[in-house]
Amino acid sequence: MAIPSTRQSLIDFCLRRLGEPVIEVNIDDDQIEDKVDDAIQYYREFHSDATKRTYVSHLMTQTDLDNGYIDLPSSVLIVSKVLPLTSNYAASRSFFDVKYQMMLNDVADMGSFIGDLMYYEQMQQHLSLIDTKLNGMPQVGYSRRENRLHIHGEWQDGDIKEGDYLVVEALQIIDPDTNVSIYNDRFLKDYATSLIKIQWGANLIKFENMQMPGGVTLNGRQIYDDGVLDRDRLEERMRLEQEMPPDFMVG
Repeated sequence: MAIPSTRQSLIDFCLRRLGEPVIEVNIDDDQIEDKVDDAIQYYREFHSDATKRTYVSHLMTQTDLDNGYIDLPSSVLIVSKVLPLTSNYAASRSFFDVKYQMMLNDVADMGSFIGDLMYYEQMQQHLSLIDTKLNGMPQVGYSRRENRLHIHGEWQDGDIKEGDYLVVEALQIIDPDTNVSIYNDRFLKDYATSLIKIQWGANLIKFENMQMPGGVTLNGRQIYDDGVLDRDRLEERMRLEQEMPPDFMVG
């Protein structure tokens, strides 16, 4: 069995499933391309294997400050949060820094068996809570169709300045042309086949009950209905078993 590793090999695989070359699949090449595009788009938007969690860094410019947003790559699907890392962050850390001294004492206590990892973890959570309450996190909104990350707040306060770095935690789409194993994904192969089957049936519906030479009768309605049934089953199974769970807060 030929393993699909390109877009064209995926198309050939789907057509063989539908009967080619033994049976002629009555569908135009452009229609096939459209259905494969639809299958890949659905796979990217809902399947957990189509995305990866990554971090995207961005150097703030004066143009970004004037616009009030930053441009992100079109492959970014969802932005979960923004981690501000300013250019003077490292310079603010010194021997006399409060957090540095507290961490140093905690590590020393663990070495002398006075403290333990549980106490150290509790102290780090306490410091993180204080930092969140006093400094907060940037409030952002991501417009996927524009590929723009809007940062809300008073820019004139200088919380984010030119030359600062922002690190965006996001879900990024995996490029199938670079990671060709996507074309061999079982769901994508099944889903693309069902969409092509639906289009094939839709093309033949207008010839329904028309008798061909030799007494053969075309039944495009049955092909169409079978394709719709396959598609609906695949979508239901994918949403229940393979879709990424929605984020939620526990507190």
